[in-house]
Amino acid sequence: MPPASVIPTAESLRHLREHAKAGTVSWRRKLMYWSGAVLVGLVAVAFAGLADKAAHVRTTLMHINPWLMLLVTPLGLALSTWLTRTWFRGAQGSGIPQAIACMHLHDMTIVDKVLALRIALAKICLTCLGLLSGASIGREGPTVQVGASIMHTVGRLAGLTDVTKQRALIKAGGAAGVAAAFNTPLAGIVFGIEELAHSFEQRTSGTMLTCVVISGVTAIALVGNYTYFGHTYSAVPVGASWLAVVVCGIVGGLCGGMFSALLVRISRGIPGAFGRFISLRPVLFAALCGLALAIIGLLCGGMTYGTGYMQARDIIMGSDQYPASFFLFKLLATLISYCSGIPGGLFAPSLSVGAGMGGWIAHFLPHTTPGAVVLLGTVAYFAAVTQSPLTATVIVMEMCDNQQITLALMASAFLAFGVSRALCSHALYGALAVRFLRSAAPKQKPQPLVTATDTHRN
Repeated sequence: MPPASVIPTAESLRHLREHAKAGTVSWRRKLMYWSGAVLVGLVAVAFAGLADKAAHVRTTLMHINPWLMLLVTPLGLALSTWLTRTWFRGAQGSGIPQAIACMHLHDMTIVDKVLALRIALAKICLTCLGLLSGASIGREGPTVQVGASIMHTVGRLAGLTDVTKQRALIKAGGAAGVAAAFNTPLAGIVFGIEELAHSFEQRTSGTMLTCVVISGVTAIALVGNYTYFGHTYSAVPVGASWLAVVVCGIVGGLCGGMFSALLVRISRGIPGAFGRFISLRPVLFAALCGLALAIIGLLCGGMTYGTGYMQARDIIMGSDQYPASFFLFKLLATLISYCSGIPGGLFAPSLSVGAGMGGWIAHFLPHTTPGAVVLLGTVAYFAAVTQSPLTATVIVMEMCDNQQITLALMASAFLAFGVSRALCSHALYGALAVRFLRSAAPKQKPQPLVTATDTHRN
């Protein structure tokens, strides 16, 4: 007869059953999270394909008659704004401020509305409508909101109730969206830490890392292991060539900082009769923005329409030349597009503006390889707009598959960040997230948004 200590008691059996049940629930949730990450990758690739088709339709219209854009762009922006304000509130703008705001909201019913799958689907469709219409917007920011929506929905289906873990899934979905959109997994991780989470939290980092890897692998399996802007081999040797780092950092910081400051100021409301007109007639205002975009596009031969991906790639690879006015017109077109209130991101247009700026600066710096100056200009402007220098550095480095220039990219990015910070004291996405928090939950006191850039400054 076995000793009494070996005979299982009712209490020990109950404990074993509860432990096995908890383990089963944990693995079921992990499988759901991994499936959600795969879905983020699939949707990001499908979104990219739809965006390309929308751009192709726009190009076809322009080939028929460029003057058609005087009709297509105003009508497209007006329709997008009307749909957003009438049926899909929460889909406006980039999508990154929404993801950041949802990580600071206490009322999860509001989060459920903002990160609903119907809003995510509308975000995709309306962004493609904006690209077809000729707006200077990107799909990468919207992909962040879409990824956050997918992972948030997965968490709800898994029965997740812990707020901290829910926010971890939102962060993981947003980071996975960036990784899949750019095919830059390391940039997705850095973006999740620097822009979405503002710190590295040990408890939630594993979820984010896993989702980034799985969504990135899914995207690679579907479209191959491509680089967003091809392969470049430019280098910036220590010496006279580093003058380009300083020049690009200062010029990029000034341009990007002024752009961010303008957007933050406009987001707070424009005083006077013009501000009242925008509030009372948002659809008409969007149509006027579309008319302005069409006129700019006609003046530039259509260069300012869409994401600017092709122009940025041509400038970075040195396969085509663009006038010095390109980056100024593209910056203006991006500002007008965002102010119109339509869904659409800033990532791709900012990279295009930065590349154009770098191409212009390269004419004045013969001691540095033109391709290197273009990359420095790209990272400087992008870092100044987002005030996320590490994310900017890693994104540009991964998109061009060039590690030789990493130190110069980082130096230019941090210099641009410092200049931008002097002009715009609040990070763009953080400031827009605060505005979104106040409009979405006016009775709720939002948590303070302490950004990674605040820690850099201190």
